[in-house]
Amino acid sequence: MSERLKILLVEDNLLNQRIVTFSLKKFNHEVTIANNGLEAVEIFRVRKFDVILMDIMMPVMDGLEATVKIREVEEISNSDTRTPIIALTANTMDNDRDTCISYGMDDFMAKPFDIEKLHLIFSELKITP
Repeated sequence: MSERLKILLVEDNLLNQRIVTFSLKKFNHEVTIANNGLEAVEIFRVRKFDVILMDIMMPVMDGLEATVKIREVEEISNSDTRTPIIALTANTMDNDRDTCISYGMDDFMAKPFDIEKLHLIFSELKITP
């Protein structure tokens, strides 16, 4: 994938932030970091992204609640576009994926982070700048 994407990475763990950011920047993607769901919602209110990578378990506001709030922001703003949200989580039970989708996420990726798998998801969801 050679197209530069604007990505909001919502992750509270500093090591995970570094690993994901390093991997994404190798492909020339632009990465903005939110340390929790509340920060993500506030950033999303003022900036638009091609995709959001959302951790589930975070302090202040978890990824599920943040996804609901982001979908509300999109609805209120009468946005014609729906920003894809991909869960990045260590929770890998079968029902975890279903839960993420039911909260408004578009896909689910288990940690540890895998850039090739993420690019495959980008392709499947037709995520482009």
